[in-house]
Amino acid sequence: MFIAVPVRRPAALSVALACALFAASAFAQDAPFYQGKSVNIIVSTGEGGTYSLNARTLARHMPRHLAGQPRMVVQNMPGGGHMLATNYLYTVAAKDGTVIGTVNQTVPSHQALGGKGVRYDAARFNWLGGFGSGNAVLAVWHTVGIRSCDDLRTREITTGAPGEGSSAYRYALVLNRVLGARLRIVKGYKSVPELELAMSRGEVDSRAGGYSSYVVSHADWLRDKKIVFPVQIGARRDRDLPDVPLWEEVAKTDEERRILRLVAAPIALGRPFLAPPEVPAARVAQLRKALADTSADKEFLAEAARQKLDIVPMTAEEVAAIVQETVSASPDIVAKAKAAMDATRK
Repeated sequence: MFIAVPVRRPAALSVALACALFAASAFAQDAPFYQGKSVNIIVSTGEGGTYSLNARTLARHMPRHLAGQPRMVVQNMPGGGHMLATNYLYTVAAKDGTVIGTVNQTVPSHQALGGKGVRYDAARFNWLGGFGSGNAVLAVWHTVGIRSCDDLRTREITTGAPGEGSSAYRYALVLNRVLGARLRIVKGYKSVPELELAMSRGEVDSRAGGYSSYVVSHADWLRDKKIVFPVQIGARRDRDLPDVPLWEEVAKTDEERRILRLVAAPIALGRPFLAPPEVPAARVAQLRKALADTSADKEFLAEAARQKLDIVPMTAEEVAAIVQETVSASPDIVAKAKAAMDATRK
């Protein structure tokens, strides 16, 4: 006859076993969400451009600032004028924080202006922050004698542009139609270097475009004051141009300011990062903090500097505010902004 006799464990052993089981359970509950996972960064452009370089540089450093240190993988998804990636992030991408993206700065204004292919609501994305892009400026050759926006209203000067679809052409139209400038647009230049050469030779008096191109290609012009900037275009004054007013600062009415802010929204937005809608709030907060911490990371900034990436951190709140103002613009302001940029309108 077999009789089962209970085995008595020493009390200390039972306590130790209970503690070990409790610790294992607690570790399982407290293990970081990102531990052992990969995070995909979707980029709405092809490889090699600023958006892609920003994403790849970020992917090498941001994991250090996320609990669990996930692997980050960059996936380029160009197509449809940035609509392919943006719509994917809104409708298809996982909504658990394992997919984030960086999309073109025109995405909210494309929606606001009634652009084609929109299957997203930019206001519903979880904006994480981003990196500001350099402002646009109207650069006038120093011998022309223009010093302020008031001078642009009283004197006619020429300005060069590649064609009617270029930002240089659109900015010139808006300066004329909203701020009363007297720019005579000369189009047909094939490239920015060709246009800048024409300005230096006196073929045209000015050019509207990115300030950063002068920093990179014509530092001597800046040093020797060969060009004058009567106005700049962006969300805030460029740190290198603290005395040059934003175009909305020289507007005369609130309506003009709202039109100009809508036109300038892409520049104001910089190079933004986002997560899809419906990602849990706590995880969005994690991602926002990690992006902000990476933006101040010395190793990240050193690598960005080596790649000539201009990192001007923008908070999630700044980015979200610009997006909200853009997509909530009134129909009247949208119509007037579209009219101001309409190259077919005489």
